[in-house]
Amino acid sequence: MTRTTLLPVFSILVVSGQLAVRDALRQLLDGLKPLDLDVEEAGTVELVMAEALNNIVEHAYPEGDTSGPIRISCEHAKDGLHLTVVDAGRAMPDGRTPVGAAADLDVDFCDMPEGGFGWFLIKDLAKDVTYQRHDMENHLRMRLAVALS
Repeated sequence: MTRTTLLPVFSILVVSGQLAVRDALRQLLDGLKPLDLDVEEAGTVELVMAEALNNIVEHAYPEGDTSGPIRISCEHAKDGLHLTVVDAGRAMPDGRTPVGAAADLDVDFCDMPEGGFGWFLIKDLAKDVTYQRHDMENHLRMRLAVALS
């Protein structure tokens, strides 16, 4: 499907906590409805953003601190969706995103990793993933090659 009009830039603000990811994903997908994403495109957006947001909720904010803001900006361009996620939580270890390598699954079932797939999925499905710490905030930027014009 060729899209001739671009979606206006929009932003979402949620407060870190149990329901933050669900609320943010609902708002994001609602905001993207005018693009009429197909099931695969919507699934890609939802999966990548769920992983990024869950990382913020679980790791960026200290235990017990559920009051931290998470801002998401979405801009639709000819090359896809440009997403920026900003939080005021802890910085990424070593000031950069994890490598995001695929886990070795050729092991006994009891030795299978329980986690660590998030950054692999983000970096595999998103393009131009960048992270910066600026003014005591984390800025994660990425582009999803969906809703191409």
